[in-house]
Amino acid sequence: MGILDTLGEVAGAIAAVEGAEKLDPNAGLLTKGLAAVAGFKGTGALESLVEKKEGEGEPSDADATPQA
Repeated sequence: MGILDTLGEVAGAIAAVEGAEKLDPNAGLLTKGLAAVAGFKGTGALESLVEKKEGEGEPSDADATPQA
């Protein structure tokens, strides 16, 4: 895991906390903490999904050979 992955996850956590504060201006510490964890984990899952999809899009050598 690189520094950019971690920065992306932290940005997701911050965005989730900001979103929780927009929805409930009187949100407590527990609500903000849960939003931060959800944003952190959600961003990590999204990054994994994108990396997986990018890997599937590349043709392999077996796919490049013509079938007769």
